[in-house]
Amino acid sequence: MTDQRNLLVAILLSIVILLGFQYFYEIPRMEQRKAELAQQRAEEQARLPAPTTPDGVTAPGSPVPIPGATAPAIGAPRDRAEIVAAGQRIKIDTPRLHGTISTIGARVDDLTLADYHVTPEPGSPEIVLLSPAGTSQPYYAEFGWVPAAETNQPVPGQNTQWSAPAEPLTPDQPVTMTWDNGQGLVFEKTFTVDQNYLFTVTQRVRNNTGEPVTMVPYGLVSRHGIPPTLGYYILHEGPLGVFNGTLHEHKYGDIKEDGNISYQSTGGWMGITDKYWLVSLVPDQNAPVDARVRHTTANGQDRFQVDYTGQAITVAPGQSAETTNRLFAGAKQVKLLDAYAEQYGIKNFDLAIDFGWFYFLTKPFFYALDFLGTLFGNFGVAILVLTVFVKAAFFPLANKSYKAMSKMKALQPEMTKIRERFGDDRQRMSQEMMALYKREKANPVSGCLPIVIQIPVFFALYKVLFVTIEMRHAPFFGWIHDLSAPDPTTIFNLFGLIPWTPPTMLQLGIWPIIMGITMFLQQKLNPAPPDPVQAKVFMALPFVFTFMLASFPAGLVIYWAWNNSLSILQQWMIMRRMGVKV
Repeated sequence: MTDQRNLLVAILLSIVILLGFQYFYEIPRMEQRKAELAQQRAEEQARLPAPTTPDGVTAPGSPVPIPGATAPAIGAPRDRAEIVAAGQRIKIDTPRLHGTISTIGARVDDLTLADYHVTPEPGSPEIVLLSPAGTSQPYYAEFGWVPAAETNQPVPGQNTQWSAPAEPLTPDQPVTMTWDNGQGLVFEKTFTVDQNYLFTVTQRVRNNTGEPVTMVPYGLVSRHGIPPTLGYYILHEGPLGVFNGTLHEHKYGDIKEDGNISYQSTGGWMGITDKYWLVSLVPDQNAPVDARVRHTTANGQDRFQVDYTGQAITVAPGQSAETTNRLFAGAKQVKLLDAYAEQYGIKNFDLAIDFGWFYFLTKPFFYALDFLGTLFGNFGVAILVLTVFVKAAFFPLANKSYKAMSKMKALQPEMTKIRERFGDDRQRMSQEMMALYKREKANPVSGCLPIVIQIPVFFALYKVLFVTIEMRHAPFFGWIHDLSAPDPTTIFNLFGLIPWTPPTMLQLGIWPIIMGITMFLQQKLNPAPPDPVQAKVFMALPFVFTFMLASFPAGLVIYWAWNNSLSILQQWMIMRRMGVKV
């Protein structure tokens, strides 16, 4: 009996430790990290007035130089809008993307997401995904050619001025840029974009010289400065990619410490991810590539780059050659990534979303929530309905467990008598307890099963609410305008009546309090542990969980409160039917 109670206590304490680590360590560390990054950006801006010049870096294992993770020469950082307005650019105009392509360097370096805004408030600015060189933190994608060692021909670089039409790039209208090197080579880049977030970049080179030339295509995503990251240990932010079918993730700090990393792969994809956004290179899925994840420092600013080179292409005199690659730049929508993966054969493209260890549960849960959210027009209602379905799926097992717990609660008077009679002889007491269980056909360990079942479901749903863009800014009812964010109310300012914003540690909203009450009521229905220490631990758990879950997504807290309520109803009905005093 003691071992079984210890098992239950161990399970609950494991949850407390995991949530406590998140609440008392990860969240304060995240806030500290944000402050450090803000200070770092201020220091970087103070150091940046000295101009920088581009350079070429030969990547390990690569026969050709790859453009380094540097920006064209710039002075002090300028406003992003000012830089965009000053340059010659091709407008990007799609239902979901706004921005421009620079004709200098033919870079995709100015992009905002039309569907997503900084806050749920009306008129909130669009999410800025890419920013050009010259800003405080440039972030851009680029495709080009590098000459092989035996070819001595100028190729377009970071400062090359391309010729381009005045028409915008739209899903129905591609755009072609051209550049003549003046020595017999003519380069073209044709950009197309679909209705969502996928660019297709076709590069051509025409050889009008009298000699064959050999070129190597490349693609890169470069990010200057370390962006503000959430810092959660359960969420990856930074460079990542799938090489030969295997996902590889690299934290910004790890790249700085470990140095450059190289991969050889056939196809695959690589890029840089934030919690909700992804900028990814997608080379030809049937061609071998040499890929790299790199870090450099210039003027005190960290610069991260993910790049690849394809196979060398030899262009005979009078002939032309081309290569086609793709760029994903947008929101990590599950269905969209799956559709691209199927359409273009991009293996494991959905792993750009950090579904975690419970992938086998997390992704089906997402699709279920997405279907129900579309059906009811509210993802909060979808969470409630999905919880009912999950409870129904585990109803036979949970029913058996609650019956066992009810039987144990009914036996508590007999158990108390045995403890009083044999309290000084623990061996005899255990024997009498086991005899009582055998005589009454009671199984004390069965009561642990509902908790054990709930653990993977809890973490899988937590992942869905935490990492999927579909839950971002999804409202429920009343004051919950974002199910992926914590309950914005707090009891410490009387739920908004007092004009004061308490610190994060004191954010205790209405839904966490409701969850704590339901957890307390459910606990009162269960048989009390015979050990006084264990009983005190169990009594403290609802209060501990209430404060811990206050910082978790509101959708998760709503799920837990609703799940507890259904469990209370189920257990209460079973106890009444078995004649146990409630």
